[in-house]
Amino acid sequence: MVSSTSSVLLAAPHHGLAEGIRSLLGTAFDAVVMVADERSLCESAQRLEPRLAVVDLALAHGDICGLIHRIRLGCPGLKVILLSTHDEPAIIEAALKAGAEGLVAKRAIATDLLPAVEDVLRGERHFPPSQDFR
Repeated sequence: MVSSTSSVLLAAPHHGLAEGIRSLLGTAFDAVVMVADERSLCESAQRLEPRLAVVDLALAHGDICGLIHRIRLGCPGLKVILLSTHDEPAIIEAALKAGAEGLVAKRAIATDLLPAVEDVLRGERHFPPSQDFR
């Protein structure tokens, strides 16, 4: 299980979705810092230096590599799990190429997010089970 003295950065532009994810992550982390846009995400990553960020892929606006690069500029060791509406191979390949450690389909957040967090914090990758990209 995740350390009880840890925090996670959650970046999601949709408040309702973010609140649900925050509640779920709150069972595993002492603090869940929520942001709703890329600028706040990058600033918070640099200021707080968390080990993990859970990021809605909607913030990438089609540029997954650029988003992850910008996040890690101020926090190079940050591990990133992306949340995506889609989990087809092209999206997973783009996430891998961008350097994400994991991807969770939004429809599976309730069952897959916490296992993904545990895997990523152990140094493993976590991608949808229907695809073997590990």
